[in-house]
Amino acid sequence: MTSDEAVALSLLPGLSRVDLTARLRSADPTLLESAGVLLHEARAVRQRAESAGVGVLAWNDPRFPSCLLATTDAPPVLWFLGELEALDAPAIALVGSRAASTSALATATQLAADLAAKGVTVVSGLARGVDSAAHRGALQSGRTIAVLGSGVDRIYPREHRTLAENVARNGLVLSEYPPGTPPLAFHFPMRNRLISGLSRAVVVVEANEKSGSLITAACALEQGREVMAVPGPVLSGRNRGAHALIRDGAKIVETADDIVEELGLVTHPDRPRSGGTSVHTSVTSKDPLLIAMQDGQACDLDALVVATGVSAVRLLPRLLELELDGFVQRVEGGRFIRRI
Repeated sequence: MTSDEAVALSLLPGLSRVDLTARLRSADPTLLESAGVLLHEARAVRQRAESAGVGVLAWNDPRFPSCLLATTDAPPVLWFLGELEALDAPAIALVGSRAASTSALATATQLAADLAAKGVTVVSGLARGVDSAAHRGALQSGRTIAVLGSGVDRIYPREHRTLAENVARNGLVLSEYPPGTPPLAFHFPMRNRLISGLSRAVVVVEANEKSGSLITAACALEQGREVMAVPGPVLSGRNRGAHALIRDGAKIVETADDIVEELGLVTHPDRPRSGGTSVHTSVTSKDPLLIAMQDGQACDLDALVVATGVSAVRLLPRLLELELDGFVQRVEGGRFIRRI
């Protein structure tokens, strides 16, 4: 599948997300036929987007986030503003109420700032309340990613345009929807699966029983991500959704260290990019995952699942860690090559 065909699929308003990742990987003839009809329009949209500074990343580009390819419904493309390096670091989603309390806003800001200072990328949805507080907190000390339910040129809510510009300068503004797409209501539940899919864990900071952030938490569970929650006062009822998550087994979060320790993240604010150092080579080269990868041979996630007996949702975080440390490299089609 060419990148223009992937762009064409992103223009289809009725594209089914059922088993979409597998259909993309297998070059499903039905998908290719649908894309072929829109190729001319896709090239025109892509040209206009690039002229406006909007980038596009096809699912089979080596830079496309592997964590999304481990989900069942990865988007054909991601449209973006900003720097793709924001995808390199471990990511944590912070989500919560749009009508957040003063305490929740302060908590989201502090958690995001502390996580970003540790080299973690904070992911959220640019909404009012907890989302915007998380982005602002992360911008104090590091990077953040905003995932939209509209085109990256159609910021919603409008008052967050300046915030979106700041995010793009210090991270990424992402959407699976092409430029010009309005913020339609049914886009936002779809957007939530990308917020969780990009992240190692979803942390809910204040949510009532009908909060949209609970949809993000549900997506995280389906994708094999961790779900955590910040407890709050019980009398107001504003945090009943988060408390329900805690009763169901979600980890209680009070500080950024709670998140980092629960996930076993080794944070490196000044971590080198690909290549890393060779200090840990003698130990890491004995990793069963690396042993299963033959030198110079590109392996896809499904093959590594078979070779190691480890599920994709458990395997992918380890692959991402090895990539960050320079031991493996992503190549076209979401595959990996051993580098040591």
